[in-house]
Amino acid sequence: MVTMGKPPGETALAALPSEAVRSFEDEFGGRVVYPADPEYDEERRIWNGMIDRYPAIVAHCGGTADVVAAVTFAREQGLSVAVRSGGHNVAGTAVRDGSLVVDLSEMNGVRVDPDAGTARVEGGATLGDVDRETQLFGLATALGVVSETGVAGLTLNGGYGHLSRQYGLALDNLRSVDVVTADGRVHTADGDRDADLFWGVRGSGGALGVVTSFEFDCHAVGPEVYALFAWYRGDDAAAAMARYREWTADAPRTASALAFTAHVPELDEFPEDSWGEPAVAFLGSYRGDLADADEVFAPLREGANPIADLGGPMAYADLQSMLDEDYPDGLRYYWKSVYLDELTDEVVDLMIRHNEAAPSALSTIDVWHLGDAVAEVPTDETAFWHREKPYMLTFEANWEDPADDDANVTWARNRIDVVRALSVASGGYGNFPGMNEDPGTAVYGDNYDRLVELKTRYDPDNLFPGSRTIEPRSAD
Repeated sequence: MVTMGKPPGETALAALPSEAVRSFEDEFGGRVVYPADPEYDEERRIWNGMIDRYPAIVAHCGGTADVVAAVTFAREQGLSVAVRSGGHNVAGTAVRDGSLVVDLSEMNGVRVDPDAGTARVEGGATLGDVDRETQLFGLATALGVVSETGVAGLTLNGGYGHLSRQYGLALDNLRSVDVVTADGRVHTADGDRDADLFWGVRGSGGALGVVTSFEFDCHAVGPEVYALFAWYRGDDAAAAMARYREWTADAPRTASALAFTAHVPELDEFPEDSWGEPAVAFLGSYRGDLADADEVFAPLREGANPIADLGGPMAYADLQSMLDEDYPDGLRYYWKSVYLDELTDEVVDLMIRHNEAAPSALSTIDVWHLGDAVAEVPTDETAFWHREKPYMLTFEANWEDPADDDANVTWARNRIDVVRALSVASGGYGNFPGMNEDPGTAVYGDNYDRLVELKTRYDPDNLFPGSRTIEPRSAD
């Protein structure tokens, strides 16, 4: 059969025995999409418009049995497996050339047990799916800050959000998970059952198997919280960041704030004469008595008049979806991260200067305030390593035109390398990985060797390449 010039998906599918493909489709309970199907091009698209990959098969799973069937077929036929939940990993790990995509998007159920204070979440659910159900009972679990993000990818790589300093990472709130491993077995893993697998799942980014459901601890949050979203002119950036550094030194756990440099968006909420100018902004929330919110955030607002102050009391679910419009499907994204021991004047100066040099006005440079509940978990308790760092700096390159790819990627990659050369900087975060160019040790630190051993045990043939940063040891 001639395959020259065909896309990788067609080539991989053509190499499979037709009888095996038919048998898989007969056994599979969900919907299967092939390269010749009219919906294929739409099915292979994910959130990041930079990603243009061609899988052999997209298998929409309706339940765990479908996941087992898909994983078994891929293993037997020598296909790698990509897993799509929300498809929001910036590096595009939800789809691979020539792979079988295990698509969990139709497995999005959420069941809340208010008496136990838990939520059972299927592997294809988004943050919005979870918040919608948990908020019925005045509960929330620690997740991210964009409601369309998939729970699975966020959690398996860590999971920072508004609640992190109070309740830890998303993965710190896991009680148990159901995992389909490369051999087709289904494991319910927790602190007692398959404890090694449970350790590795919490931080390995899906390298050990397909997680089909998550059991989370929930906490009393909302239904109303106070949102902080204040913007200041670029001339005030150094002073604003100094205030932010002082505020983070003793901020209450019931409050959160990240600071970022940006350019003023061309929106009616902002004065027209400020559009396109460099700016600095604070985004956060307060979950205590709303009457105290102004006093809690007052130190961040002192000394400058805001361009716009868009905060105030709002529903927690609305806070969680506040940024959705800023990160639409199909925009082009390249994000990298580094942890900081200290938010120094030099780092702040670099944020201001690099923001002004950004080739896209949609890009931002963000400082996340970490620590507290995240740092209280020992670094060897889960696979997630970078717990003791008080800050994380991220370069978010966001742009529209494919012709600008090189300029924007180069801006983020080169500028973060400048920061990484500083003595206060180290490591990186699995959810902001660029295109996974960095070695696994940058993300996993001293936990890396143990993860390699688990990868060798549970996925010796690397059926789940994931981020490509954890690979099994060779047989020899």
